[in-house]
Parts: sequence; structure tokens; C-alpha cells
Amino acid sequence: MLAVIMTGGKQYKVKPDQVIEIDRLKAAEGDVVEFDHVLLVQENDKTLVGDAVAKATVKATVVLHTRGAKVNVIKFKRRKRYMRNLGHKQQYTKVKITDILAQPAKKKAVSKPKAKSEE
Repeated sequence: MLAVIMTGGKQYKVKPDQVIEIDRLKAAEGDVVEFDHVLLVQENDKTLVGDAVAKATVKATVVLHTRGAKVNVIKFKRRKRYMRNLGHKQQYTKVKITDILAQPAKKKAVSKPKAKSEE
């Protein structure tokens, strides 16, 4: 089983028991997080996309909060004695995908047009 979820403005391809690193979530370690913005679910030979996965969810457990590698940003203007050195470490959350729940949406019933009554 495979799913594509969206969180933090990014898309991730996930499978059960996979550990992924996403942007920081406001959840404590050990909490269960549910992603309801699912874009695609693939099960065996079936692929569900769009309205078919409107009710699909992906459950995950928060494993760890961590920070990424340091990125140095240097501003420099030559011959002006100007130099600024800044650093940044992005915060991440590691989550373990526990379950992918795909509930295909029911087909909408087509309503029949009402007959006009003669008056």
C-alpha cells in the first residue's frame, strides 16, 4: 500500500512502517498524528485519486523532534567593509507511518428532473 500526503506545503510518498522527516509539528513525542490531506492511495492494482480519496487518512506516530544541518548565509559587499554572517537550522519532526486508511467515496446519486405540473 502506498499513499501521497501533503503537509507543510510539501508532498511525501509514504508506506506503512516508514519513518519520514517533515517540517516541525506541534505534537509531543509519542503522540498519534493524523494526516487528512491525502492526494493518492495505491492498493495492489487500484489507484485512487481526487474525490475518491476525499475521506482517506494516514496515521503516524511522532518519533523525534530534531534540527537539520546548519545553513550559513553570508552577506558581503566588496571594498565597503561590509560582511554579515548568519546561520540557520531548520526544525524537523520524524514520524513513523503506522496505517493508511482508504475509504473510497460513495458515488453520488443522480437526481431526476421533476415533471412540470400543468396549471
